[in-house]
Amino acid sequence: MSRTATVLLIILALLVMLVALAVLAFKHIQRNLDHLKDLSYAPIVTASLRNGTYEGTYQTFPVKAKVSLAIKDGSIANLVLLEHRNGQGSAAETIIGSVLKAQNLDVDAISGATYSSKVILKAIEDALHKAGNP
Repeated sequence: MSRTATVLLIILALLVMLVALAVLAFKHIQRNLDHLKDLSYAPIVTASLRNGTYEGTYQTFPVKAKVSLAIKDGSIANLVLLEHRNGQGSAAETIIGSVLKAQNLDVDAISGATYSSKVILKAIEDALHKAGNP
């Protein structure tokens, strides 16, 4: 076999491996995002919330959210999105205002940013859990 043919075979093998890795990575990301479709959120039990500021996080590759939640007298006094890594879901950041206004997690996901909306809501739920919400 000529040197050129050997180099071409090596390049072809590397390309095949690269495509296989890309397919596996895509399937992994899709599985992560698919599980978000069926997420549920615990209801807020205001009587159990302790005053203070709590951080919550949630991530499922490729989306991650981190929030800061302030509780005062059994209600959400302040809610800040500290970090939001997303693809095209930056519109979901407006869900913070909806949760603050509704004082619960039973709000509509932002159209076109459903996955990011759900990740942000799960981060808020994590902070609520730390504040004493069962």
